[in-house]
Amino acid sequence: MIFNSFAYLFFLPVVFVLYWFFTRKNIKLQNILLLLSSYLFYATWNWKFLFLLIFSTLLDYFTGLKMAKSRTHQNKRFWFWLSILVNLGFLGIFKYYNFFITSFSEALGRFGLEAHLSTLQIILPVGISFYTFHGLSYVIDIYKNRIEPEKNFLDYAVFVCFFPLLVAGPIERATHLLPQIKSKRTFNYSKAVDGLRQILWGLFMKIVVADNCAIVVNEVFKDQSHYNAPSLIIGAVLFAFQIYGDFSGYSNIALGSAKLFGIDLLKNFAFPYFSRDIAEFWRRWHISLSSWFKDYLYIPLGGSKDGKWMQIRNTLIIFVVSGFWHGANWTFIIWGFLNALYIMPLVIFNLNRKNTNTVAEGRLLPNLKEFCQIIFTFAITVIAWVFFRSRTVADAFDYVGRIFTFNNYAWPQTDSKPFIFIAVLVIVEWFRRNKDHGLQIDDIKNVVVRWSIYAVLILIILIFGANSDSFIYFQF
Repeated sequence: MIFNSFAYLFFLPVVFVLYWFFTRKNIKLQNILLLLSSYLFYATWNWKFLFLLIFSTLLDYFTGLKMAKSRTHQNKRFWFWLSILVNLGFLGIFKYYNFFITSFSEALGRFGLEAHLSTLQIILPVGISFYTFHGLSYVIDIYKNRIEPEKNFLDYAVFVCFFPLLVAGPIERATHLLPQIKSKRTFNYSKAVDGLRQILWGLFMKIVVADNCAIVVNEVFKDQSHYNAPSLIIGAVLFAFQIYGDFSGYSNIALGSAKLFGIDLLKNFAFPYFSRDIAEFWRRWHISLSSWFKDYLYIPLGGSKDGKWMQIRNTLIIFVVSGFWHGANWTFIIWGFLNALYIMPLVIFNLNRKNTNTVAEGRLLPNLKEFCQIIFTFAITVIAWVFFRSRTVADAFDYVGRIFTFNNYAWPQTDSKPFIFIAVLVIVEWFRRNKDHGLQIDDIKNVVVRWSIYAVLILIILIFGANSDSFIYFQF
């Protein structure tokens, strides 16, 4: 089941009605309903992998309890590493085994050696990277004595499996989500309305912006050698908006859905394409993953405490690991490495925390300097996205090389609809850039104006929606 399906359009209101009209007086019944609904939501994709999800949940739940009961640090460390190794083992088998086998065979081939190593014909379980990181943060926090283990398995299982975040995040923390799951929730009309607005905006981003961009992007990247430089630039720019509309759209629907049940999830996007430098971009893009790597990898490695070279090393590590987290392909690793190179000058000259406020705060438009910074940051991000989207590293370098080939610069004829929808997206988000999402219009008091905006968006979705059957981040 995916958010932009008729199945979800039926599923969500049914769960909502059961939640608030039949179980609202009993928090245990509410959590049982959320857990069963989440399992159903996941099982509609592939019910067999539901057992892997349940096993992962049980593993981290019991190892958390065992760590808390351990009388010696050695015993505590045993249960900690058991959870870490099993979780990473499953992730490695399903997501990275074939990559390592293929890369090892290719490396031997360069030395004239042949290795007949078998790959596995396995399906990557949807959401495995996300729910694995939920569990990892939980057991790490217990091991570091930051939190106490959750004794109620039902509450912990809802924390891991809550259906709005189950498949593609945001990556939650026990300190943020578990207290909400354990506390009595009362219906909040304003929060529910804002949730519906956020869902509507997320659907516009996904179905209208991302899926219309995808039509052009798929054609260009499928046969890039037949396109001139302007066409390749258009393909790369449209992919930048495709992945943003797709993933931020998913996150908006996830956060909006959670609000309907009185739960606030971590914000995952903060209008990243208005960033003035690449460091600001990474504080605004996939925020839950960036903060996860900061807290559970960058800081444990030493962060920036031990001098500039250690800071550079640790920054490089988290970007490369982030690339590898996204997929078992050298293109993702190069993408992560390229972003690390982008941010290095800012790190070296202590400029990575320069832009922490909202751009053009209190002003209608950015000044010339801010505008140029935004365009430059977007341009280098687009180049990095080429590696993210390409099938191979060679394809990515060929794509970028053809962009900078100064011949045949005739402007191509292409469908104008994606650019119109992108313009709507950019304009709306620019004027809402100090809000949580593009359709947070509670400050518009005129009811007729608000409902006119809803009606126009719904009509655009119904008329121009190019609905796909997946989200890009499902593959991660």
